[in-house]
Amino acid sequence: VQLQASGGGLVQAGGSLRLSCAASGIQFSFNDMAWYRQAPGKQRELVASITRTHSTNYADSVKGRFTISRDNAKNTVHLQMNSLKPEDTAVYFCNAVYVLNRRNYWGQGTLVTVSS
Repeated sequence: VQLQASGGGLVQAGGSLRLSCAASGIQFSFNDMAWYRQAPGKQRELVASITRTHSTNYADSVKGRFTISRDNAKNTVHLQMNSLKPEDTAVYFCNAVYVLNRRNYWGQGTLVTVSS
């Protein structure tokens, strides 16, 4: 199982980034997908999630700015991040949960740095 996250980088406040996570080795359409983030010295937190039926959920801190989407044909999940703030700076992790047994899979993370 591999969840390959990409798209992180350095951006100025107010800018945008699009994260992508390419999954392999799993039945992608049978997994709920999510993005988490972990800032230095803080616990990992849920940013956004999307179920296999495309229902979405967002942390209050990113509502209206971030959009999660998935492409089951390409085994990918995206996180479009707009109006970025310095407090969005973190390592972003892709997560998959197999709906039949709730087994979790994690990607390696991609760093997002937002400068003020």
